[in-house]
Amino acid sequence: MKSPYASLGVAALALILAACGGEKKEAAPPAEAPAAAPVAAAVPQGQYAVCQTCHQADGNGVPNAFPPLAGSEIATGPSEVPIAIVLHGLQGPLTVHGTTYNGQMAAWGQFSDDDIAATLTYVRSSWGNAAPAVTAAEVAAVRAATSGRTTPWTWDELSKAKLK
Repeated sequence: MKSPYASLGVAALALILAACGGEKKEAAPPAEAPAAAPVAAAVPQGQYAVCQTCHQADGNGVPNAFPPLAGSEIATGPSEVPIAIVLHGLQGPLTVHGTTYNGQMAAWGQFSDDDIAATLTYVRSSWGNAAPAVTAAEVAAVRAATSGRTTPWTWDELSKAKLK
């Protein structure tokens, strides 16, 4: 007898794979070149497609679940902090815009320094954010400084860490 949860599991797996870039589709040949889209409507850069599963395409997160990146003092503060979060993940209480979130963000250190730099540059310059770009060299420096880390950060640990 087939489990009633089997089709739910298959649907959930398909959604996760699509959100994480696991679904490959052949591109249809372009009819004619479209006009350039305005910056605000541009498709997210780099690996942000993975991030938007939780933080949403508009960067506003999900209330009581995932913090916003739009206007986030963490995302737009010193670049080594969001770099460290992306590399190793984050768990436990975190306050953004005066709201406390208590969850866990996965580590994405398997991505290249270039991809992480491009993604964080996108985050730091979108949705009204106006923080400086992140370079691959900055990512490499934080990666080297935190290379012994094997667990996600807590905010308390991260706020005291030497990341350069």
